[in-house]
Amino acid sequence: MDEGNVVVECRDCTFDESFPNLGRARVALNDHELETGHDVDWQINRVSAGVEQAGADAGIFGISGCANTNSALFDWQRSTDDHE
Repeated sequence: MDEGNVVVECRDCTFDESFPNLGRARVALNDHELETGHDVDWQINRVSAGVEQAGADAGIFGISGCANTNSALFDWQRSTDDHE
């Protein structure tokens, strides 16, 4: 198996492939599930630096105190509520 960013692995058979991006992986996962009825899982090995920073800014990694409170991504819900 070539190493890619996203690995798709079937829990019910030997289907195991890696893909360079999430879009291709989602298509393969969906196709395999539809064709076989199997339970397929995936793993994201890495994301771009910008996506990683956005997640960290938003505080989604579950590490208390690590969110960037100066980022617009940190409290997006309050920002959208203010405009309603």
